[in-house]
Amino acid sequence: MDRFIFFSDALFAFAITLLVLNIQLPAGPKADLSKQLLALWPEYSAYLIGFLSIGTFWISHHRKFRYIVGYDTNLIWLNLLLLMVIAFMPFPTSLISELGNSTATIFYASIMAIASMCSFFVWLYAQSKPGILDPNTSKHTINTELYRPLAFAGIFIISIGIAFLNATAAMLFWLTMIPVSHLLDSSNI
Repeated sequence: MDRFIFFSDALFAFAITLLVLNIQLPAGPKADLSKQLLALWPEYSAYLIGFLSIGTFWISHHRKFRYIVGYDTNLIWLNLLLLMVIAFMPFPTSLISELGNSTATIFYASIMAIASMCSFFVWLYAQSKPGILDPNTSKHTINTELYRPLAFAGIFIISIGIAFLNATAAMLFWLTMIPVSHLLDSSNI
């Protein structure tokens, strides 16, 4: 399990590190540096969105693997599928940084929905296969870890519809993940 988790953690760290490469040094006169740095606000905001998104998936992955005590080939492949999507996230993040339009927002939200569904399938498989999940895992934890990625996928899918009307409103809609997550944590599911 240590190698399994270390590999996953390393990939999350690599994906987060790649985000900063989208922020390019200003290429103008040094006298205008403060203006040039301020003009990079779309890159900064995309970096923040990407960092928090990948970080949220890492926290979720970390939380799940506190309860996953074993693995098999199928779980490895499901986890690799999730990691493949995570490693791809810097690309749609750079699209939001460069374009910030509806198409970029829809693409980003689609990738996030896919990542959420991959996380769902990792947990669905782990909790349904004997010997993979710690038998002392509470029913509440099992259900919360099952429904949270479904709820997040739903939020991103809804935001796709919103993005057709307004890209900024769609991005702001992503903030609903915060109360939804707290609601799931405090519910009796």
